[in-house]
Amino acid sequence: MRGTIMRTTRRTSERHDEGNLLKGLMAGVIGGLVASLAMNQFQALWSKLAEEAEQAQSKKKKKKSQESGGDDATVKAAEAISEGVFDHELTKSEEKIAGPAVHYAMGATSGAIYGAMAELTPLATVGAGLPFGTAVWLVADEAALPALGLSKSPTEVPLSTHAYALASHFVYGLTTEVVRRAVRNAL
Repeated sequence: MRGTIMRTTRRTSERHDEGNLLKGLMAGVIGGLVASLAMNQFQALWSKLAEEAEQAQSKKKKKKSQESGGDDATVKAAEAISEGVFDHELTKSEEKIAGPAVHYAMGATSGAIYGAMAELTPLATVGAGLPFGTAVWLVADEAALPALGLSKSPTEVPLSTHAYALASHFVYGLTTEVVRRAVRNAL
């Protein structure tokens, strides 16, 4: 057993010694951007399937789903930044650009933090990015957005919306890790 611990410790410390924070940050940013795109695609598919299921059930056109309301928080954040920093109220066409820009900036920033943590402590990558995605969901969706008034309180949101958001962040976390690892190995 002692030999196993020493080999594991040696491998972990060798990886840490070989680690490069800048490479980890870069790999994390790329992973976070690709994961943000994957998350958007997952959400579009989920919304389409939910809409088809509801149409089949009620044979009526569905109003915009509550789940797509996640974009509203990014638009609200973009508006708050634009008005608070630049004293500029966004037009509808600017909102269409600013909302996704906030989403991708958040994805890239979270990915950068994850990439740096992966360099500093390989334990951060345990679980193939799923714990990371869960942490982003908890901190951003469940705590920060409601605290900043950019979304409803978690107690005011249906359980199905929480499940949708968590599943979306599982996609984000897993994709971030897969891409981060591939980019990091290529650097």
